Amino acid sequence: MSTNADIKVQIRDLYKIFGPNAAAMTEHVGAGMSKDDLLERHGHVLGLKDINLDVEARHIQVVMGLSGSGKSTLIRHINRLIEPTGGEVLVDGVDVLAMSPPELRNFRRSKASMVFQRFALLPHRTVVDNVAYGLHIQGVDKAEVAERSQRWIDRVGLSGYEQYYTAQLSGGMQQRVGLARALATDAEILLMDEPFSALDPLIRTDMQNILLDLQTELHKTIVFITHDLEEALRLGNNIAILRDGEAVQIGTPQEIVLRPADDYVTDFIKDINRGRVIEVASIMDAEPANGAPQIDAGMVLDDALQSLIGTGAEIAAVTRDGKPVGSVRLDRIATALARPD
Repeated sequence: MSTNADIKVQIRDLYKIFGPNAAAMTEHVGAGMSKDDLLERHGHVLGLKDINLDVEARHIQVVMGLSGSGKSTLIRHINRLIEPTGGEVLVDGVDVLAMSPPELRNFRRSKASMVFQRFALLPHRTVVDNVAYGLHIQGVDKAEVAERSQRWIDRVGLSGYEQYYTAQLSGGMQQRVGLARALATDAEILLMDEPFSALDPLIRTDMQNILLDLQTELHKTIVFITHDLEEALRLGNNIAILRDGEAVQIGTPQEIVLRPADDYVTDFIKDINRGRVIEVASIMDAEPANGAPQIDAGMVLDDALQSLIGTGAEIAAVTRDGKPVGSVRLDRIATALARPD
């Protein structure tokens, strides 16, 4: 259970309606008018409807949905690239929407860095100059700029490419530049708007690995936008699924897969590899299994199944940090692996 001290970003009752009379439209939306009806009857576009979301510090919060669901609109409210029609966005308890222009500039320079889908690099600058850009904006001295830029270039695997221009790089390498630029500012929050969606599958997986490795060390607060459920389940500590501007389910990957909120979410999850997502802890029984083979509570079901089959046993004792916490039967694992109707 999270405490208030664990929450980095709080989004409260957030509405965004696009159109000349947006504020007046919130009454219609609040009364239940759909996105399609709002457009047809009033010529306004519903971006977000009553979003409430707590983003835990040092975790990866994924926001996912299909095109037009509102996910990119949502992330742009956190650093106020988009002004809301109503609601609050609090970062460390401070209302971003109440910040003065100088306060907002400082927030964007130092507190929240953004990584874009299409890289948003400066084509007339070299790799090292792109990575250093945010540091120059922060007013960091020249020697420190050079040291920090080189450190992050090395960390994302671009050593030797410092003097290349971005047009000379592949898409995956360009996105590494974008990630290094965001990390170089040492911002506490990373806002990542579908950063890997333009990449080929193998490069995309490589970038996911880099992000997870860095997060293990850095423990940033990351808000990650994607339309891909496999990516969401792999990266997210928590997932918010949007549809037509509304949050239809918010939960851990385990909760999303095992307890989809409605048919929309069920359609999303029906074709995923459940064995690579669901952990033993999510399906275990509380009863102990003394003397049985042991498996870890955090093990995914594919690995647990192989381990248990290898022992020839029908039941395993489940442990966490070496201590017994329950048990799981072979048939329970098989049932959990089955694709839902």
